[in-house]
Amino acid sequence: MKTKSRLLDLAQLFLKLGTVGFGGPPALIAMMEIEMVQKRQWVKREYFMDMLAAINLVPGPNAVEMAIYLGYIRAGIPGLLLAGICFLIPATLITLLIAYYYQSYGSLPQAQVILSGITPLIIAIVLTSGYRIGKSALKNPQTIVIAIGCFIAALIGMNGMIVILIAGILGLIFYFINRRNTTPIWMLAFPIIQLKQCMFILNDRLIQLSLYFLKIGAILFGGGYVLFAYINYDIVARYHWLTERQLLDAIAVGQITPGPVSSAVTFIGYLIEGLPGAILSTIAIFLPSFLIVLLLGKILPRLRKSPIAQSLLDGVNSGVVALIFAVGLNLLHNSIIDVGTAIIFLLGIFVLIKYRLDPALLILSGGLIGLTKLIFKI
Repeated sequence: MKTKSRLLDLAQLFLKLGTVGFGGPPALIAMMEIEMVQKRQWVKREYFMDMLAAINLVPGPNAVEMAIYLGYIRAGIPGLLLAGICFLIPATLITLLIAYYYQSYGSLPQAQVILSGITPLIIAIVLTSGYRIGKSALKNPQTIVIAIGCFIAALIGMNGMIVILIAGILGLIFYFINRRNTTPIWMLAFPIIQLKQCMFILNDRLIQLSLYFLKIGAILFGGGYVLFAYINYDIVARYHWLTERQLLDAIAVGQITPGPVSSAVTFIGYLIEGLPGAILSTIAIFLPSFLIVLLLGKILPRLRKSPIAQSLLDGVNSGVVALIFAVGLNLLHNSIIDVGTAIIFLLGIFVLIKYRLDPALLILSGGLIGLTKLIFKI
């Protein structure tokens, strides 16, 4: 009975997050931290940070893997499956609907005005989450030094995965400096699954499409924009399955729909091979994440018991905080375009810190502001 109750709670929570979760991995993970750590206290913040650090070291969409992982911690393998599926269902259905109308009418609804009310609040959620997580992660001078270095590296354009790996290595270096007589023990390396390019020898484009996204899901680091770079090189330029205009519209769909940006793959699959293409592409891109997290869930508790592994994770945690702030500031620079968006952003920061307002309500409020601007042409 207890397990059923936990599964029901997980289903309700991740359906909610999947429905109102805008803003990419930083905002989505920030919402998970608020819901799971602060409000429900299902996971301790230190353990949440360890999970986040580990997720950043493996391929796949980070927010999806975090949802899957949290479900696993809460209710085992059934929780893993339920949390991941519930998190993905809303974005998939919404994206399918948009793809249907897009293919029927040839254009997307204009959503920029509505998005102008949501985007500043997403940035506020990202930055306040970085502040809260940073209070736990930056616990000594070494982690502060790592965070500052990683922040600078991220701002000058270093790849996020490299930043995380360097942060982990620095954590180990500080560990061995502090304990000079310690004998190094084995280190665990996460394998990167590589699939062969043989999929394009096949004649059936539906199979080709599915295998392509299965491969990308297994090797993807860096989030949605890296995914779109792959798609531009392969599906647009090399195989001509989409036009550049359709890819740009797919990116827009990923931004204006809730859930992970990678759900734009549903839109792309629909344009290429209709409903079967949408379903199979969606399953393929996210299937490796379920398998990776299933493996990771068994390994992480052992890693946390090793002081060397803990030093590695402490360093990675510092890098994660740095990336959150770097992403937030980059979004801030590109999205606060006038006095109105600046006021919305500052109000968002205020209510999140002062009143700890539910991010879902905050995002819905931003949508209403944007809708009001659209209706009254403010």
